[in-house]
Amino acid sequence: MSYRRSKRIFDIVFSFLLLIILSPILLLISFLVLITDGHEVFVKEPLRLGMKGKEFKMYKFRTMIPNAHSEIENNPMYAKTKEKWIKHDGKLKISEDQRITWIGKILRKTDIDELPQLLNVIRGEMSVVGPRPMYKGEVKRYLAKNSLGRKYIKRTLRVRPGMTGIWQVSGRNEIKFKDRVVLESKYAAHINFKDDLKIFFKTPLVVLTRKGVYE
Repeated sequence: MSYRRSKRIFDIVFSFLLLIILSPILLLISFLVLITDGHEVFVKEPLRLGMKGKEFKMYKFRTMIPNAHSEIENNPMYAKTKEKWIKHDGKLKISEDQRITWIGKILRKTDIDELPQLLNVIRGEMSVVGPRPMYKGEVKRYLAKNSLGRKYIKRTLRVRPGMTGIWQVSGRNEIKFKDRVVLESKYAAHINFKDDLKIFFKTPLVVLTRKGVYE
């Protein structure tokens, strides 16, 4: 059986079982997010780039105000915040970001907001292990300064993005986007079970220790 086929079977079985086990917690979190301000449970934007560059909605518990991405991109009241956001490759510390809700602060401290991506895995838009999903805005900013980086983006988009990956277990937010692109393109060029298993088993420790998190 081929690597890709075997990986897809693992993705489906693992994600389905984990969704069943975690369903009570996921339902509780959904309720808490909903009653916080009466808006949607999942983040609506930005759309992410999947395999072959196809855009998809990445399921993730909403930890911010509605339309938070559009707000920081276009609302003048977030001008200073946007400067910091761009400077740090689209990342802000929780204490710096006034868009984050009270429940969002808890979810971000534990990475629980990422769990709904199990739905993306079942749908075939993501894998358990793969490159971190990118979105058009950050790719556009990257290419504006690194025109030769197009080959890295193209190579990375040959595979499904993942819930966890080489970026998360190699330093996470300590790695600048331009370096992350190179790192993940190398992973995409040499995908294999051995590396996937290493990443998979390293992930729980990285989550628990919060290594590389920009908080």
